[in-house]
Amino acid sequence: MSIEKIVEQALEDGYLTPAMEAEVGRICDTTAELSIEEYMALDRLMGALLTGEVVAVPRKQFINLMEELVLTEAIARVAEIEAASDCTLDLGDIAAYALNRLPPLYATTEEGADYQRFRAREELQPLIEEQVKEAIACNLNQPVFFPERQAIAKNSGRELLDQVSDLLKTYAYQFEAKAS
Repeated sequence: MSIEKIVEQALEDGYLTPAMEAEVGRICDTTAELSIEEYMALDRLMGALLTGEVVAVPRKQFINLMEELVLTEAIARVAEIEAASDCTLDLGDIAAYALNRLPPLYATTEEGADYQRFRAREELQPLIEEQVKEAIACNLNQPVFFPERQAIAKNSGRELLDQVSDLLKTYAYQFEAKAS
């Protein structure tokens, strides 16, 4: 999908979804030079976002409580191991390994989150402990593959606005010169 179509869709719907934001970012990152039409569309999107005509949908309107519970368990176990030995474990790899083997516990309200925490502690704590233990064992025995690999970056939500703003600042003088 093109930047123009994404902006048109966002203006029509009144929302910029995370998928639309990611696609605009991907296009901007992979294109050597954007067209005048693309800059104009980005300018329209920036204006619509700033005026509230288009609202950027938050990435998360819900949480997976299992992430919190697994991280709590993994941090405790990793800290014990690292204090008793000279090895360093990758907490992210351990948490991801365990989470891929455990059921999700999503909640959209504080009450739902409290319920999911209680339920997990009552029913799933032994399973969480077992999966974290297995993840640590796997991590300890894992050879170092692809040392150049990069961790997944955390998006702040303002990235798209900042990226669009930077693009417009960088190339606006060219746009103005060509338009006149």
